[in-house]
Amino acid sequence: MTTYLLAGGGTAGHVNPLLAVADGLRDRDADAEVLVLGTREGLEARLVPERGYPLLFVDKVPFPRRPGAAAATFPRRFARAVAQARSHIRDHGVDVVVGFGGYAAAPAYVAARREGVPVVVHEANAKPGLANALGARRAAAVGVAFEGTRLRGGELVGMPLRREIADLDREALRGAAAASFGLSAERPTLLVFGGSLGAQRLNEAFEDAGTAVLDAGWQLVLVTGERSELKDPGREGLAIRRYVDRMDLAFALADLVVCRAGAATVSEISALGIPAVYVPYAVGNGEQSLNAAGAVRTGAARLIPDTEFTGDRVRSEIVPLLRDREALDRMRRAAASTGIRTGTANVISLVDRALGRALGRGPGSPT
Repeated sequence: MTTYLLAGGGTAGHVNPLLAVADGLRDRDADAEVLVLGTREGLEARLVPERGYPLLFVDKVPFPRRPGAAAATFPRRFARAVAQARSHIRDHGVDVVVGFGGYAAAPAYVAARREGVPVVVHEANAKPGLANALGARRAAAVGVAFEGTRLRGGELVGMPLRREIADLDREALRGAAAASFGLSAERPTLLVFGGSLGAQRLNEAFEDAGTAVLDAGWQLVLVTGERSELKDPGREGLAIRRYVDRMDLAFALADLVVCRAGAATVSEISALGIPAVYVPYAVGNGEQSLNAAGAVRTGAARLIPDTEFTGDRVRSEIVPLLRDREALDRMRRAAASTGIRTGTANVISLVDRALGRALGRGPGSPT
C-alpha cells in the first residue's frame, strides 16, 4: 500500500487542485492512504475533512517580508514546523510528498528531503510562490499549470480540475443549465462573475451596460458575489445571482465569459474551450495578468485592465465582440486547442514516476 502526503492550503487556489489529486488517487486505488498536511487557519481545515481525508497539522509560519520581530523568530518557528512535518512522515510511513504551495508546503518539502522521501511539486500560478520555488530545487518532479512558468524542472501538466468540470459535457447539460437560470438554451449567453465575494468593478460595469448586452441579442448571467446588494429586476434574458453553487451549469450555458483571472478560473475556462475576456485583479504581484497571458497569446481570450473596465468599455469592446460570430469562433477554437482537462491524471503520472525512481522500478504506477 502506498501512502501519499499532499501538502498545501490556505486558499482555494491551493486546496482545490490538492483535493482533485486526492480524489484521483483514491479513485485509482481504494487501498491507498491519502493524507493531507495543512494548517489550522487555512481553508483546508474545513474542506479537507468534509471530503473525507485525514488532515495533519503544522504551524502556520509566514515568511517575513521585512525586518522585525517576526523575522527574528522565523528560523525557530519554521524549524518547529519542519519537525512537525517530519514526525507526520515518520509516523505514517509516507512514501511520497506532493506539494501545492501555501504555508504547509515549505516545511513539508524540507522535512521530506531530510527523511529521504521524494517530493513532487505542482504550481498553479504562472508566477510561482516562495514555497514552490523552494521545493522545486530538489524535487523529483515539478508540474506547472501554465506554459512559460519559470520554475526549475517545470513540466506543463495543466491544472488538476474538479471532477464536475473535467468531465463536463457542455452540450448535453445546456438545456438543464438554461432552465436553472430561467433562460433560453437557444440564445447565446454571456457569463460574468468575480469569485465568491464578487468583483465590484465587474458588477458596476454590467449594471451600467447590461442593457447593451441584451440589445445585442444575448442573455446575461451576472454572478455578483455574496456581499453584493444588486437585485435581479426579473427582466427577460437577465439572471442576477449573488452566488452559484453549480458552476458547471453556468459554464455549460456560457458562450463567452467575463471574469477575473485566478489560476483555477483560467484553467477551467480554457479546458472547457470557452472564449473569455479577463479583467485581472489589480493587487499582489501581477500573477492574474500572467495567468491569462497564455490564453491571450493564443487568441483564446482578451484582457482588459481593471482600471479601464467600465460600462463604456463593455459597450465599446465586449458588445461588438458579441456580434462578431467569426471572432468568437476563432477564440473558441484556440481555447479548445490549448486547454488541458487531464491535469489530475498528469500530476498523478508525475507522482508515479517519482515513486518509481525512488523504488528503483522506473516510470509507472506503484504496486
